[in-house]
Amino acid sequence: MALNTLPNLPDHDGFYAALLAAHKGLTAEESAALNAELILILANHIGDRAVLDAALTLAGQR
Repeated sequence: MALNTLPNLPDHDGFYAALLAAHKGLTAEESAALNAELILILANHIGDRAVLDAALTLAGQR
């Protein structure tokens, strides 16, 4: 499966608002931990190492 980089999330603004709300009131350390946990949960859901490697490469280029 190739990495999909095209818009693919219905209500992306709503998700962004929920993501910000999840971080509200957290310290920088707690926020980083939440991000790490979210990444691991989503990586497990994706379950395709090639897609995850492509995402890491893309994220490192930004």
